Formats: sequence, structure tokens, C-alpha cells
Amino acid sequence: MVLIENQEYLCEEEKRLKQDRERTAYWKRWGPYVAERQWATVREDYSHDGDAWSHFTHDMARTRAFRWGEDGIAGVSDSHGLQNIAFAFWNEKDDFLKERLFGLSNPQGNHGESIKECHFHLDNTPTHSYMKYLYKYPQRKFPYEDLIKENANRSRLEKEYNLIDTGVFEDDRYWDIFIETAKEADDAEELLFRVTAYNRGPEPAPLHIVPHVWFRNTWAWGHEDLKKKPSLRKISPTTAHSKHYKLGERYFQLSPSPGTGSSGEDVQPKLLFTENETNYKAIWGGENKHQYVKDGIHRRIVDEQMNSVNPREFGTKCAAWYAFDEDEGVQPGECAVVRFRYSRRYEGYLDEELFDDIIEQRRAEADEFYWRISPLPMAEDLRNIQRQAFSGMLWCKQYYHFIWNQWANGDPGMPPPPASRKQVRNKEWKHMYLDDILSMPDSWEYPFFAAWDSAFHCIPLAMIDPDFAKKQLDLFTREWYMHPNGQLPAYEWNFGDVNPPVHAWSLFRVFKIERKMYGREDFDFLERVFQKLLLNFTWWVNRKDADGHNVFEGGFLGLDNIGVFNRSEPLPTGGVLEQADSTGWMGFYCLNMLNICLELAKRRRIYEDMASKFFEHFILISDAMQFRMDGEEKPLWNEEDGFYYDAISWGGPWSHQMPVRSLVGLIPLYATLTLEPEVINRFPDFKKRLDWFTANRSDVAKRNMASMKKRGKDDRVLLSLVSEDRLRRILCRMLDESEFLADHGIRSLSKYHKSNPYSMDVNGQRFQVSYIPGDSDSGLFGGNSNWRGPIWLAVNFLLIESLQRFFLYYGNKFQVECPTGSGDYMHLGHVAEEVQHRLQHLFARGDDGRRAINDGNEMLDFDVHWKDYMWYHEFFDGDTGRGLGATHQCGWTGLIAKMIHDTGMTCRLPQTPRTPTTAAAHYFDDIFTSTGKPRKPHHLRRSSTSRSIGHRSDWETSTNGDEDTASPINRKSSIGFLDADSIKRKAEVDKHVAHYVSDQLERIKSNDSADVDCGEFETSIDGAFDPKPSGDLNGHNNYFTKNPLDGK
Repeated sequence: MVLIENQEYLCEEEKRLKQDRERTAYWKRWGPYVAERQWATVREDYSHDGDAWSHFTHDMARTRAFRWGEDGIAGVSDSHGLQNIAFAFWNEKDDFLKERLFGLSNPQGNHGESIKECHFHLDNTPTHSYMKYLYKYPQRKFPYEDLIKENANRSRLEKEYNLIDTGVFEDDRYWDIFIETAKEADDAEELLFRVTAYNRGPEPAPLHIVPHVWFRNTWAWGHEDLKKKPSLRKISPTTAHSKHYKLGERYFQLSPSPGTGSSGEDVQPKLLFTENETNYKAIWGGENKHQYVKDGIHRRIVDEQMNSVNPREFGTKCAAWYAFDEDEGVQPGECAVVRFRYSRRYEGYLDEELFDDIIEQRRAEADEFYWRISPLPMAEDLRNIQRQAFSGMLWCKQYYHFIWNQWANGDPGMPPPPASRKQVRNKEWKHMYLDDILSMPDSWEYPFFAAWDSAFHCIPLAMIDPDFAKKQLDLFTREWYMHPNGQLPAYEWNFGDVNPPVHAWSLFRVFKIERKMYGREDFDFLERVFQKLLLNFTWWVNRKDADGHNVFEGGFLGLDNIGVFNRSEPLPTGGVLEQADSTGWMGFYCLNMLNICLELAKRRRIYEDMASKFFEHFILISDAMQFRMDGEEKPLWNEEDGFYYDAISWGGPWSHQMPVRSLVGLIPLYATLTLEPEVINRFPDFKKRLDWFTANRSDVAKRNMASMKKRGKDDRVLLSLVSEDRLRRILCRMLDESEFLADHGIRSLSKYHKSNPYSMDVNGQRFQVSYIPGDSDSGLFGGNSNWRGPIWLAVNFLLIESLQRFFLYYGNKFQVECPTGSGDYMHLGHVAEEVQHRLQHLFARGDDGRRAINDGNEMLDFDVHWKDYMWYHEFFDGDTGRGLGATHQCGWTGLIAKMIHDTGMTCRLPQTPRTPTTAAAHYFDDIFTSTGKPRKPHHLRRSSTSRSIGHRSDWETSTNGDEDTASPINRKSSIGFLDADSIKRKAEVDKHVAHYVSDQLERIKSNDSADVDCGEFETSIDGAFDPKPSGDLNGHNNYFTKNPLDGK
């Protein structure tokens, strides 16, 4: 449970999480695990040359069975992707059913692959007890060809052409289709679905809503006995029976929908059946193996081919066809509603009033859960941004299936794949056998894991579901993921590529977040993953330090085009690229392993020796960045510029520094750690080794750590790659608005290079780096990301933590000008807060009503049906904050939820001058409830007797629970209820919350808030010698006992 003033209380969603954790109920068995794009993935690529984009296209997806997964709109499946439920729509204008989201392949886009849809992940809970998804479907013909042609005509110097640019939404001629899913209170297997489609246009318009239920094809490949083939069969006009040898029997139970025409008659669903089998005739002109194939339902509805579906009404794919087309369709402003249940019980009909009550109660419980995550008052806009960020991360959970042996060698039921494909990619990863729910970087553009992305995902995920976050970190170090040599798989396009080593950092942060928020210490998890990371650390040392001098290479390290050359390929100049970022990352890795060792040493003292090992290894890495083995200056630091640069080394004294001011030179700031004096004194063997090293290697120690005799704030010891002087010089550039500091965060490349590009001529070819604030101007790494100017949240997040660590050591006395040249000086804690506020300004609505991410788009900023919905872009324009790249990159852009949690209460509006208290001033005189608003009488929203939602004025009042939901209903049933004792206990906890909120507001008002809490980052003594290996800490490290920053 979330601890507030040491009070323990489980809300309903937390009870479900507890049941799932203790395996008394399987709440996560069903979730949003269906991919939004399965086509053109490496897993589905069986080509001879590895051209995944051409081998399995969007058009083929309608007719060709997938081998490794499924895709759909707002899809839900079991945790092994065996049975899938998703939605299709038709506006009577399109040439085919809208069964999946459309986007351009990498060759089609002027900036690589890109989704061309408008959909939003509005809500989701960790157990997926409530989920909400919005799809905006045009009433005009969907402009597929226009999007393809116009983007093909645009150069890389021009912006992408997106769906909102086509004019298809003019005059509001579109549908807002809200898709909600809920589970019953007493049964994790009972799924309820409600679709509410609003006609936003000025005229009546037809709409066909077609929910699909189907099985992933596991039988056609020759690995499974055909006797086990699953089936769907009609058993009544509104029910289909489902049978699967692993999932058992279930019922797809439909409710007639309220009519929208003048007759007043209900819209009756029509059940259609076909097989999830490839239509060979449509794709290749061959003969079909089955009479009824994958696109049969599309051909029946759109092409009116009566013989395309099975008249005997059974198959492996089923759809319920609701046609809202009477009197030209749904009237303007009205809505069509579809309700159905996927159940283990067959009841013959749906009680719609009970059905709606269950959904509304799950939504109210979701409101309570998210309020408990962030109970401090903040702007409702920020709360909405945070809520949708969390929701998007949960919608990005997808089923991922890959077995290298079957993928590489082909299936016995299919023709063998070309022999050459084994040599195209991933031939060294023969051990991989993946069958898991994974957090994806983006639900459409990146429907595959990426190692370092996943590590960042786990930070906000740990706030709401630490068990899932821990599972992600654990999986990547398991033997069916990690290479036997210790390397972590990068991503499916090249498992052998090298991502920055951030898993140790994420491991420790997740451990600490769970302890602070939920009072649980999972030392088994910490130790298990740490042991595996020892293998990975050894791989780095052996593979990426060519000369054994503790200066590391690493390749592109996730920063794509940041360098002068492609850092994943041999240099055209010859020699080896010695990377400031790679060496910085390894220093960072060392310190995080040291931190973990000290934490584990609280239970097992043998880890003191390992802590000493990582301490000394870090010191040697730090020294290598500054001095050669013979004492000569190391060419990664440029004394004249006061910055770290990459260098080309040809061995011996021959090297060439490349003076590009980029994130590469800021990454060494990550490698910093403060050691608490209590921790040092607790571990005598570690202290003894520390003292010995300081005394006997004093030359090295003085260069790389603060003197043991001259401690920092609160007697802390600092380990860092940068000295105090170098820190000041780097920050002078980082906080300069003409270089790195933007209105919306820290740029990846200094703006200095806009007028001063850096170039090298090699063998008659010019290589150049210049400041490009927006999309990439080259095709390097696919051309769909850019590290030469834009703002990226993940790397900003680590910079913020580094500033906070430096503040723990230097305290208030170390102040810098922020921004450089402004005359305003602040300590590093406040600098960290300022950067967080600027990042929040990407999303927050300014006093002009605009959001920076929307790039001045009137509809997105001001239209009542658009302005509160968020896209979480992959990266952001370094000058304007415009959202760029993938639009649902909730993975690491979801870190904004953690920033809002930490500093949202003090965050001012964009364009508002900085003052310590004005951001929170309007909170001081109010009494708050769980919504941050004065309490109002609450009435549960219920279905009206007419069963139509369109006439109800209250149905759309909230995007994500902004209205008050203070009192849950008291009714026994699958709805769920609180008994009298629970209500009394909840009221007591609410009093503590109110007291805590009042106390925090007074701290801000008096400008006397607490320091940065070292428990967020470092090993501390609190709770250190609790004899229990795991479990509750009885309030130790209460997550809400400190404000993140000193108010002085």
C-alpha cells in the first residue's frame, strides 16, 4: 500500500495488486496486450534480405495470418496472446474495415516510419480493472493514398504530413469513439466492454461498430496437434461460445444497442465467423488452404460478399456487426453505444444497468488509486498529464513472442525460409525463447522491446506497479534473454547492438521506490538481478575497453546520429573512437553497482568486498578520463573549452579530439555518488579499504574523489568523474540558453553549432554535425530520431538526478548562474527543479491556452474535444518544444509522471516568472479531497432507463476523473463495495492525508521545505538492519515525508 504518514490503507486497486502478487487471483491474466502493429516487425519477416517493411505490409495484414502475434485497435488478450478481443469500424466511405491503425513504413516516411492516426490512451490501471481508449475516426474517406503520396513528396528538411494536416477533420466530421474495458470486482476473468461513439459532425452519419474475437493462429505451423485447434461457435443470436484447450470455455455475450433512428428499434448485432488463415489467393494468386480466410469479415461487410463468412457460424475468428445506419445514421451530437461481455458464465442476456454500474465503479476506483499516488495538490492540467502518462505506459504493455530456432529455421507446416536470412541479423542469439508481456517503447512505432528504454520505463511503472517493473528488469537478465557472454539484447532489429548500461541504475531505483512508496524491501529481487548484472559488467569490461585502459568504446549507445560518424561502424579515419559518453556510462554503471553492494551488505557482509571492488574500478575509470597511464593528459577533457569530447585514437600518443558540444560531454555528470557517513561507518571492511586507498593511492584519490578529511554537506563523501571546477565549467555551458538550456529542457546538442557546425573531410567526403532542433535531416539509423538538438526526457531525467546528488554533497553554498548570464544564482537542488519545470512546460497549458508539444495547432490547443488529450512524443524540438518522432512513446517520455509527482505542486505555468511560492499560492486557502477540489455531493453515474447515453449531460464531464468521486457505492455484487469498517478506516486515512497536504503547503509558504531526500538515490541506513529479508517496513522511508528540494 502507499504509505502516508505511516498509515496503511489499501484502496480497491491496491487490493487487486496484492491478490495478484500473492497469486490468490490472476488480475493481470487479461490486459491490453494486443500490439497496435504486428506487421513489418522483424519477427514476421521471412524475406531473404531482411527487408521487414516490404515483406509484410499494412495491406497484407488484412489477409495474411501473423506467425508471432496479433494487432488491433484497443486490443485485449490473455497473457500469452492466445485469444484476442479488439475493435473494427467502418464509415461506409473507406474501401476496407478499419481493423488496425495505419502508418507509413520506414521507406515511405520522410522521417522514417510514422503512425498516421489520432488515438489516445486515456486511462488504465495496473491490474487493467479499468481501461479507456479514444479513437478519432474520420467520417470522410480515410486519406491513405494522400498520406503516402504527400510524405513521399516531402524532403527530410520538411515536416511530416500527418492525419490532422489532411483536412479530414474539418467541420468536425469525425467520430469520437471511447472504448472502455472493466473487470468485475470479484472475478478477474470477467471482462466488460463498452463502446460509446459520438458524432461530432454537423450532419447524420452512419457507423458500423464491429468488435472482433479471435485466436492467434498456433495450429498452422506444424508444432501443435490439430486436434487442439480452438473454436468459436454461435449458440444464440447474441452469444458465441469459445473453446480453447488452455483457456477453457468462455462466452462472447452481446447486448442489443439502443437504436439511433426514428423507428426506435434496437440495433441487433449480427455474428459473423471465419478462420484466422491466410488468403493466399488474394496475396499471391495461389489456392487457399481454407474456404474461409482472415479477411472474410471485411469482405462480407464492405464488399457484401455473402459467401466470405461461414454459414455454419463457427470458426477461429468471430465478429459482432452493429450497423448504425438507419435514417442516414447517428444524428449530430448523439452517440451509438455497444455493450458486450467476455465471460466464463452464460447468462443469456446482459443486465445493462448492472453492467454500467460495474464500469463506473471501476472508473471511480481508478480515480482513487491515482490520487493516492500523487495526493499533493497540483494544477488539474498537470494531474491529467500525469494520469494519461501512466495510462499510456500501461497501454504499451504487449505480448512479445519470439523463438529463435523456429524463426530462423522455419516451421514444419510451412515452406522453409531462404537460407540467406539466417545471416541477415541476430544469428548469434540462438538461445532466445521469449513468451512474455513486455513494456514497449511505443505502442505502434516501436512494438518491440529496447533494453535501455525498458530500464527507464521501470521508474514510473514502479510507482504504480512495482511487481511489473521488477519483472521487466528480471527478464532481461534471465538466460533466455541475456546472451551467455553477458550481453543484454538491444532490440529485435539487432539484438547485438549496444545500449547504455542503465539496468543497474534502474534496478536500484525500483528497489528504493518500492520501499519508499509501499514499505516493501525485495532483497531477493535486488540480489538476483545484481548477480546477473555482474556478468553484464564483465562483458562491458572485456568487450568495450580495447586497450584495457578503462577508456571505453561502445558504438552508438542509443544516441543514433549524435556523432560526426556512424558510431556503430568502423571509422573511415581508421583507429578507435574513445567515447566520453561510453566511459561516463561505465563510471555510472560502477557507482550503481557499488550502491547496490552497500545495500545488500546490510544483510550479507560479503558484499562489502564487492563494494570495494566497484569503488576502486570507478576510481580507475575516473582517472583514465583525465590522465594517461604515464601521467599525460587524457584527450577526452578539453581544458580550453571546459568540456568533454570524443577522440579518435590511433594508439600511443596519436589521437584527435572532435570538439562537438553534445550530450556526449554531459553524460560524465551522470557518474556521481554521495556516500553517507553512517553507511561508511557501518561497514568497517569497506571503510578500511577506502582509507587504505586514500592513503596509499593519494594521487589518484585526490584527482577523483573529495578528500576524506574534507567532507561535504552532512559529512558526505562524493565520488564523481568531474571535479568542482569542471562541474562549474560544464554547467556554465549546460545552463546557457544559447547552448544547451532550452525553454523546455536540456538540448542534446549545443545551439552553438547552429552557426558553428563541426566538420571533417575524410578521403574526399565531408562529415558534418550542426544544430538541428527538429527532425533529422539524414537517414542515419532510419532517420526517425534526432540527437543533434532536440530534447529527450530520459537523458534529462538522469541529468536532474545528477544535479540532486551534487546538491547532497555541496549543499546551498555551491551556487551557479541559471540561466547563464541572467544574474540569478541558485543551488543545484533548485537548478534540478527548474529543469523539471521546464520539461513539464512541454505538456502544460500556458496562460495563452497552448501546449508547446502541439506546435501552435488551433484544434489541438483549443477545441473542446481535443485540448485535454495528450500525445507523449519520443523527443521534442530544441527551440519550440514541438512533439517529434513516435507519438505514443510513453516508455521514457512517461518519466514526466515522476517529475510531476516530485515537483508538480510548485510548477508554475509556462511563461510565468519564477518565484518560490506563486505556483502553489492558490492552494493555501482550500480544503482538499481526493480530487484536489472542495467536496461536493456525489452521485454515481448510472445508465438511464432508455439505455442511451447520448442525452446525458454528465457522461463526458471528465477525461480522467477530474470530477469528484468521493463516495463509493455500497452494494453487494460484482460491482464491488466498501463495508462500514472499511469506510471508517478510509476516513481516518483521509484525515492523515489532509494533514500531510497542509504541512507540505506550509513548508512551501514558509520557504522552508526539506532537502533532497538521499533515500531516493543512495544507500542509507534507514531500515538497514530489519531482520526480515522482505516485507513491510512499518513506515520506514515514508514516501511522503519529505519535499524533494530545499526551499532556501
